[in-house]
Amino acid sequence: MHAHKCSASVVQSPGHNLILTAGHCSGGKAVFVPWYRTEYALDKQTYGFYRVADWFVDNRYVNNSKQRVSDLDFAFARLSPSSRGKDAQDLVGANALVRTPGYVNNVTMVGYPSSHNPEDRAVRCPTRTAALGGFYQMQAKCAGMWGGVSGGPWFSKIDWTKGTGEIIGNTGGYNGGGNDNNADWLTYSPMYGDWLFRLYDEAKNNQHVSHGDSYQQPTLPYAMGKADAWSHARLLASGEYTGDGKGDLIVVWADGEVSLYTGDGRGGFTGRRRLAGPGGTWKDVKSLTGGDFSGGNGSDLLVVWKSGEVKILPDVGARGLGRGIGLARAGSVWSHADQVVGGSFGTAKHVSDLLVRWSDGEITDYTAVGDKGFGTEHQLQKPDPRWKQATLLTAGDFSGRANWDALVRWPNGKISQYQDTGPGGLGKEAQMAPPQSVWTQDVVLTAGSYDANGWPDDLVVRWPDGETSMYARTGTAFGAERMLVPPQ
Repeated sequence: MHAHKCSASVVQSPGHNLILTAGHCSGGKAVFVPWYRTEYALDKQTYGFYRVADWFVDNRYVNNSKQRVSDLDFAFARLSPSSRGKDAQDLVGANALVRTPGYVNNVTMVGYPSSHNPEDRAVRCPTRTAALGGFYQMQAKCAGMWGGVSGGPWFSKIDWTKGTGEIIGNTGGYNGGGNDNNADWLTYSPMYGDWLFRLYDEAKNNQHVSHGDSYQQPTLPYAMGKADAWSHARLLASGEYTGDGKGDLIVVWADGEVSLYTGDGRGGFTGRRRLAGPGGTWKDVKSLTGGDFSGGNGSDLLVVWKSGEVKILPDVGARGLGRGIGLARAGSVWSHADQVVGGSFGTAKHVSDLLVRWSDGEITDYTAVGDKGFGTEHQLQKPDPRWKQATLLTAGDFSGRANWDALVRWPNGKISQYQDTGPGGLGKEAQMAPPQSVWTQDVVLTAGSYDANGWPDDLVVRWPDGETSMYARTGTAFGAERMLVPPQ
């Protein structure tokens, strides 16, 4: 165990003497050591040390709270000149504080763990943030964030040669920045909004102001909900359902409710809209997929019921689910269609083709599916016991070739990508994950265009505990993981 307790960073101020840390780190006698080196004694540190002369903390904050006031887990300290008579900012520079633009950000977290860190060096972790539902806070995954990193900056930009950048958060928030199990791999940060900058102004002006007794939480950016709810997400379908050119997500829940999540074009979502309530026929849907089957402005849903009924539901974002266009009646051979996925598998420039895995392991491709019927059928795989066992199937343009690529998860956890799937065959197989991988655990997946590159290469995965992730810009390997719904 090392002697230091928390982490902090110098921020710009007229007096050149302010640091930022977590609210639960404030109080008492303390010293700040910039660019701390464990091998040097306190009086031998490269830039000396600075005694804290005064603390500035929002008076409504409660240490290590699990309530909404944990949104206020930030603090500033005014430093006395160093043991060498210099102000901190004059020696090491200072960071700019920037309003947190939203829940989803690329950041680099920096902090000094006081345990599990034998070399006693700062941890730097580049990662992606997500919403902490119900709080004005972000969360992020990063292994090694043990006690001692509290108050450490979350940089949106940083110049490592100068050691300064722009800060949009600090380790802290709910339970002092750690989840209920105090795991090292999941941590939190307050969002930087009005309350942070009011406190910053007070610290810069050396003023202590009471904000009253009650905390009014700001309007929260949209969060997708909690894992216990998402553990009941049964089917997913990607498409541009609202017609704004940004990818959206359809979810069919175990109780038959259907929801539309509106994409923001940056790998996140801005809201949820109910398309159908619990119960009804949607409990009996076997498979569904998005595509441009009716020629409207938005994506359509193609839905297969257990009975064998198949319908196209045009422009569901604008029209709702409606009665739809019937392609097959109950009792048809489509009761044996175990999985369907839309894509461009031979019809250029349109997502109007359909890949089908049948119950006997046959794989077929229907090109130019529309309101007049299933188009032209192409057999890609004769009935095969191996393909009967394919657990999950989706498609996207991962390889950048003429046609979309099929992605298959096998029972043993192997993930295969069949590149350039089309009327001529499934295409070349590329292994994305080996047998016995973590992918034995995924439950539902879909691929769509959810981030700024406008390409259908973003994979959304729901795991058994309800955690839901996006693997953005997936190619022959999985893209960077973004947490949409945190684990329980």
